Amino acid sequence: MVTDPVCKMQIDEKKAAGKSEYQGKTYYFCAPSCKTKFDANPQQYAKG
Repeated sequence: MVTDPVCKMQIDEKKAAGKSEYQGKTYYFCAPSCKTKFDANPQQYAKG
C-alpha cells in the first residue's frame, strides 16, 4: 500500500489511477484529478 500525496488516501500501487516520477521517486494516485494536481505543483506535495 502507498499513500496518495495529494489526498492522503491509502491505495494499492497496482491499482493506482496514475503515477508520476518526481526527483527520482514514484508517486501513485487514487484518481486522475490527484495526479493532475500533483503534476501542476509537485514540490507542494512531495516529501523529501
